[in-house]
Order: sequence, then C-alpha cells, then structure tokens
Amino acid sequence: MKEQIDFENEQVNVTDDGIQSISVLAETQVDLENQMEEKENELKVLKEKHRRISQDLLPEALMEAGVSEFKLKDGTKVSTLTYYSARISPDMREEAFGWLRENNFADLIKNTVSASFGRDEDETANELLNELNSKGLNTTQKEWVEPMTLKAFVREQVEKGADLPLETFNVYIGQKSKITKEK
Repeated sequence: MKEQIDFENEQVNVTDDGIQSISVLAETQVDLENQMEEKENELKVLKEKHRRISQDLLPEALMEAGVSEFKLKDGTKVSTLTYYSARISPDMREEAFGWLRENNFADLIKNTVSASFGRDEDETANELLNELNSKGLNTTQKEWVEPMTLKAFVREQVEKGADLPLETFNVYIGQKSKITKEK
C-alpha cells in the first residue's frame, strides 16, 4: 500500500516500509535527544562540583593549613592562584563607561556604528555618520568592552593598587586551586 504525503507542496510517495523506517528513525532521534539532554545535565552537575572544590573547598583547606602549595605522594603539586572576574551590567553601563573615559581608559571601549541600507544604496553607505542621520537612515550604535579585556584591565589595576570602583565593574576576586601533575 502506498500513501501520499505533501511536504510543503512536494509530493512524496511513501510505502508501508518507508513509513516504518521514518517511525523508527524519528523515535531514535527523540531517544538520542533525551540522552543528550540527560548527559548535559550530568555535565552541569559535575562542573558545579568541580567549581565548588577548585574555588572554595581546596583553597580554603590550603589556607587553613597555612600553606600555599602542597605536594602529593605521586609528585602532583596543588597550589592556589588568584583569579579575577568582572563584568559591566546593563544598569551600571553608563557609570562604568563614564569612569573609564574620565580616567583615560576610553580605549577599552569598543564602539560600532551601523546603518541599514536597501538595494543599490552602496554610494550612500560610504557617507559619514552625521550625513546618514541627517538623511533619516536607520542607524544603530553599540558600545562595549570585551570581557577578556575587562578582566585583564581589572587584574592589572587591582595589582597596581589603583583606586577602581569594584562595584561598578562587578569585580570578584577569588582563589582557585591549580593541580600540576609531575611528568
């Protein structure tokens, strides 16, 4: 028996065997998607456990023992290092950019101006930004600081002892364990 199925106006003839194959493949795909979701959830749990040990428990244990480095029997070295985290939240954006500009760090701010054009408007696209605005073209502007650049900047300023508004840049400074295996 043949059945005809319309996939967006493309006529496809499917036999009973074809329908069976489609059914098996679809069920297999759904099963694989479920397995992937389960594994992703397991990975999230493992990553959180790893984060808790590497950023909280192990650095605290080393600090309580009064050591910054520890060697295991097999020669593996356990130590701590300082890490920095920073981000500019949308509600602190204006203040953070203002501080960067006022303190001669404006070069950290990326600034992109873009405009939308229709067909055959290549010549207009090459005009200056103020000309685009005066012609009523839809322009947008995006300013940002690259996350890794911000992190490096914060680390540099903190290590220099500079007066940096930590709350403005959502700065977090913590300890993290590092494990180096002997070769």
